[in-house]
Amino acid sequence: MRILAISDQIHPFIHQARFPGNLPAFDLVLAAGDLPGSYLEFVATKVAVPVVYVHGNHKEEYAQDYLGNLSPPGGVLPAHGRILEVAGLRIAGWGGAPRYNNRDFGQYNEAEAKTRFYSWLPILGPRRLRQGHAVDILLTHAPPPGPHAGADFAHRGSQALELFHKLYRPRLHVHGHVHLYEAQPQREYVTPEGVRVVNAFEYTLIELEP
Repeated sequence: MRILAISDQIHPFIHQARFPGNLPAFDLVLAAGDLPGSYLEFVATKVAVPVVYVHGNHKEEYAQDYLGNLSPPGGVLPAHGRILEVAGLRIAGWGGAPRYNNRDFGQYNEAEAKTRFYSWLPILGPRRLRQGHAVDILLTHAPPPGPHAGADFAHRGSQALELFHKLYRPRLHVHGHVHLYEAQPQREYVTPEGVRVVNAFEYTLIELEP
């Protein structure tokens, strides 16, 4: 199957009238955070496939009405802190980034995240033992430690997500948060645990065996 992954920055190739006809057909959209709610709603109204998202660390995903009231974006499936069955795949979601200042939204304590992931053992453990992969996809905003982690403290790799890899071996980890502005950006790599990690910055198409 083919997945459209997006994050962090509106891209004119997606936000246009010809979308999604200007892309090869895809079966699922994954949004990895820091995208405006209006953009997520635009994508959801243009495609005939599920759109799954996690929030980033800047509170952009909330849609705002003319009175200034904020509400979650419509037409999309929130995945943060949840395990979803979508398009024949099991998806675990975790939004935000490891805490780097005292803001009250979009950041998490690593110990709290690890506790939550351990709490999923009764749900995910049996499949991990039977099939080797407890989930097909881990969708997060922050990256794990490794090649995609940023050089600054706010964009460091999340130790809790590294723990998730070790516990549940997702086939694919899609994240955002780190922008690909370098001359030769590394879009994806495979961890020592065999987890395929893809940075969804702006947009990318991912082929995944069903």
